[in-house]
Formats: sequence, C-alpha cells, structure tokens
Amino acid sequence: MALAGRMRREEVAPGSRVVSEGDLGNRFYVVLSGMFTVTQEDRGERGLLRPGDTFGEVALALGVTRTASVTAMTPAIVASCDRETFDEFLRPLFADD
Repeated sequence: MALAGRMRREEVAPGSRVVSEGDLGNRFYVVLSGMFTVTQEDRGERGLLRPGDTFGEVALALGVTRTASVTAMTPAIVASCDRETFDEFLRPLFADD
C-alpha cells in the first residue's frame, strides 16, 4: 500500500516516447494498460511491453543511462516512481544475495 501511494499515474498517447536510450534514468515504470515497443539504436526492435510489464529498472539498479527507448504503440497508462521510492521498495528485489 505504501508503494502504491508513492506511484504516479500517467496517460501516454500513441507514438509518445516514455524513455529514450542514452538518457539518465530517474523513474521506474509499470505498464497498466496499452502496448509499448522497446527499441535500441544499434539493434532495432527488442520487444513489446504489455500490462503488468515493467521497465526502467536497469538504469536505476545499475546506475547507467537508459539502455533502450520505450514508445507507446496504443493509448496507454503507466504508473511510475522516482529513484528514492525505487531504492526503498524495489532495489532489494534486484540485489544479488
């Protein structure tokens, strides 16, 4: 419940890019509705994201720039959280024990 209260919902129009490869990462995203394409400049299309999928964790967990671009293919809604919330609630899921 605490995590949900710190997430921000955002409507995304078809063709809108949510994150761009090479940019600094400052948010983690969950796809609530719609479809997104994942692309990399050197490799082209890398996959599709659907409701329940997540993106943005690589830049936050590893401290690197965005490794891919994510663009809405359909009208969509995402929920996102900032780095502080990611670090508090989600980073432990990506830690090597």
